[in-house]
Amino acid sequence: MQQKFPGIAAIPWDQPATMIDLDGKPPLIGTIRDCAVHFGLYKPHAKAQARIVLTQPVHREGRKTRTWLLDPEEIEALAERLKLETH
Repeated sequence: MQQKFPGIAAIPWDQPATMIDLDGKPPLIGTIRDCAVHFGLYKPHAKAQARIVLTQPVHREGRKTRTWLLDPEEIEALAERLKLETH
């Protein structure tokens, strides 16, 4: 199965990260796994507002430099990866 976001698939579950949203709610400080779990619990509006700030940047296809921020569709891919790995 080909990954939609190959750079995202390489992020280890225990990497520290912070999930923020654009509505100004308090951030979730934890691991990538924590962020993916919480993202799966969000309602659609909250999912659209969510972002993850990484502690180590990742390469994203189509960009010249590595980036520190994950967008909702990339977080969704992490949540799906978590589901596949835990079931």
